[in-house]
Order: sequence, then structure tokens, then C-alpha cells
Amino acid sequence: MINYFIRRTIAMIPVLFGVSLIVFFSMRLAPGDPARQILGPLASQEKVEALREDLGLNKPIIVQYGIWLTNALKGDLGKSIASHAPTLQLVGERVGRTLELTLFALLINIVVAMTAGIISAVHQYSKVDNLVTVLALFWLSMPAFWLGLMLMFLLAVRIPWLPISGSGGPIWTGDGLLHLILPALTLGLPQAGTFTRVTRSSMLDVLLQDYITTARSKGIREWRVILKHAFRNAVIPMITLLGLQLPWLFGGSVIVETVFSWPGMGRMLTTAIFERDYPLVQATAMIYTLVVIFGNYLADIGYSLADPRIRLK
Repeated sequence: MINYFIRRTIAMIPVLFGVSLIVFFSMRLAPGDPARQILGPLASQEKVEALREDLGLNKPIIVQYGIWLTNALKGDLGKSIASHAPTLQLVGERVGRTLELTLFALLINIVVAMTAGIISAVHQYSKVDNLVTVLALFWLSMPAFWLGLMLMFLLAVRIPWLPISGSGGPIWTGDGLLHLILPALTLGLPQAGTFTRVTRSSMLDVLLQDYITTARSKGIREWRVILKHAFRNAVIPMITLLGLQLPWLFGGSVIVETVFSWPGMGRMLTTAIFERDYPLVQATAMIYTLVVIFGNYLADIGYSLADPRIRLK
């Protein structure tokens, strides 16, 4: 397994290099000038050019990338153009909040989707199955911004149960947990629709196998047949989807954090893009890429834990 992860870590290098190239050049080729953004529309062209030179933006793009890459290999991802603070410091201040939101949304996703998917598969073609299928399609069809606004209207305005925006205190406090519920529901429920359908399909395939019939004929209780025999063998496709959903939820938090004014990386990234804060956008993109790779790592580990016949070689 150690050799496997060494090879995967080495394979990560060209992925990070490719992402850095795409983000670096796409940001600099997009319309807008960070120097003009900072100084405002009334600043003279001489001041703008002086600031561009101070920021190194007057150099050829390939030279700028070479400087950034050299510093990145030393662990320096640059300083924010807007705040002049190190980008890693700014990311470190926000990444915890985004991880809280992502993991809580993933928990909602797993609990809701697995429960609904198993119940739907066990009661195939029943009214419960039809209801779960309709709800799964409903959540799957909801745009995140619209769902967030509707939940905000229903649970924070019409029925003032939850805070409308912000983050409150730490997550382990009551106030922090209450502030987390609405954005986590907005982020997790749409993906729960997809996960519910995958869970139902996997369970149905397993429940039709001969060994499930044999287990039932031995008089094993139904809940043990479902959870111990059927669910464990149906979990492989779910692990695959979870490995993909973790980075998707982490990246999808950009919209949710903007809607709910959640002080995470997504909201910071949105602000950095509008301000043409190149170093901050670049650093944030690298963190998102690492999360995607880490999600795939977790999926690979989950395979071997769920099915001992699968070995990482």
C-alpha cells in the first residue's frame, strides 16, 4: 500500500502543474487590470504603470509564471495583491470554515441518502419507493442558490428558527451549529439526490443475488440480511461516488458561502476573482486541487476496507 501511495503522490505532480498553468494563464488573459482595480478609475496611467511594475505585472506572462513556480516550489505562493498578506495565511484562516461546511454537508448527504436509498430498495415499487424517487429527483434538480434562498425564506424569515446568514461562533457551540445548518442543507441535499439513486440501484442489484436468498432461508433476521450481507456488498459504488462528492462539495461551497455570507474559502475566492487578486486565486485553486486528489485517495482506501478482496497494488 505504501508503494501505491508513493506512485499516486508522484502522479499528483503533473496534475498540480497542469492546474497551475491553466489558472495562471486564464486569470491573466481575462479582462481587467489589478493595478487599475486597486487605484480606481480616476488614477493616472503613470500611477497604474508604476504599480504594475511594483507588482511584477509588466513582465511577460511566461516570466511571471516562472517566478511564481520557483517561489511555489519553495513553499511561497505569493502575497495577496489586495491585502498584501501571504496567500497561505489567508487560505489558512478560511479553510477551516469551508471544511466545517463541507463535512457537515457530507454527513447530511450520507445519512439522508443511505437511509432513503436502502428503504427505497427494500420496498421496491411501493409508495415509499415512488416518494423517495420523486424527492431524489426534486433535490437533484435544485440549483444551489435557489435552494439556499428558499430555505432562508422558509426557515429564517417566515419561521425564524435559524439564523439567516453568517457563521456565528465555533461549530461546537450552539450558535455556531445553528448558523451551519442552512448552508449545510443547501450544499448537501442536492447531492443527496444523486447518492440516493446510486444507493437504491446498488442495493437492488445485491438483493437479487442468490446468497441473499440463502441468508433469508436460514432464518436470519431481515435487518441483519439488509445491513450485514446486502449493504456491505453494495457499498463499493457508493464509496466511488463519495470520493467524487467530497471535492465537489468543497468546490460547490463557493456559491453557498456567497449566498449565506459564510466566511470560507469559496467566498474569499469569489472576492479575489472580482478584485483580480491573481496570487490568492492561484493559491486557492491549488488547495482545491489537493482536496480533489485527497478525495480520490480516501475512495481507494475505502475500497480495501469495504471489500478485503480489493488490494491496493
